[in-house]
Amino acid sequence: DHPDHKPFQFYADVRQPGSLKELTAKVRQAEAAGYHGLVIPDHLIDQMSPVPAMAAVAAISDRLRIGAFVLNNDLRHPAVLAQDLASLDVLSGGRLDVNIGAGWNQPEYEAIGIAFEPARVRSERLAEAIAVIKGCLRGVPFSFEGTHYRITDYQAGPPAIQQPHPPFMIGGGGRRTLELAAREADVVGLAPRIRQGRGDAMSLTWEATAEKIDWVREAAGDRWERLTLNVYPSSVAVTVTDQPSIAARETADSLEQRMGTRLTEEQVLRSPHIFIGSVESFTEKFIGLREGLGISSIMVGELGPLDGVVERLSGS
Repeated sequence: DHPDHKPFQFYADVRQPGSLKELTAKVRQAEAAGYHGLVIPDHLIDQMSPVPAMAAVAAISDRLRIGAFVLNNDLRHPAVLAQDLASLDVLSGGRLDVNIGAGWNQPEYEAIGIAFEPARVRSERLAEAIAVIKGCLRGVPFSFEGTHYRITDYQAGPPAIQQPHPPFMIGGGGRRTLELAAREADVVGLAPRIRQGRGDAMSLTWEATAEKIDWVREAAGDRWERLTLNVYPSSVAVTVTDQPSIAARETADSLEQRMGTRLTEEQVLRSPHIFIGSVESFTEKFIGLREGLGISSIMVGELGPLDGVVERLSGS
């Protein structure tokens, strides 16, 4: 299948379950609406850690896939992370997605005293970490010698159920990370770019996303047909409204204040990363993203606002 004919897969974010009971209710809601999986962000802020939260989702549901969105590679040694991931794959009966990125949120690094290195270094480290994680997930003796990591005759365990490894999603907005994703991932997460510590508004546009997909296609070679493309709402919350023009202008104002660049109303409404409109218009938007850009995997943000759209399109 060409990427633009893949069935839709929808994911929702369960950033803030206050208790196991609350998480259980969210899992049941996601199952009823037809979500493919639930994801937990990986940030050092007021939210649950993704690893135990994924384990809980796997225990509550025997159908939903589990994942982070996305793991910050710089927060854990890849061999330690691989043991967590393999354990999650075993506990879930093979329902883990390994979603990982190079890390971007500088204040978190500063808060705990980790050096926030240039994008090039973080991306290099991510490439090495992916090799280490894939090696460890096989559960056979493994060695690796890189600039950032060294593994020597390490017998990792347990082996993941999904072999040679669970599906990888690598997310990023810069060319270096997207080319890495093209070579190493099963799902490519298309993200806006961060420049000099702040978002790049133009990177949210349809045209910028199309350019990123061209980079991926070029770097993927004969892997291209097998790749799935993912997007998520970024910078602004999902807005369900029957007056999209007003919401689009407010969003353009807010982005201009934060990022210094003014998007037009049309650019805001067409953006693959800005979800504003009526429930009916979201159905059209997602079909348009698949037909126009080949995007079939969508993380819709929190459960609730788009459950009806997911129910209508999931798996189609």
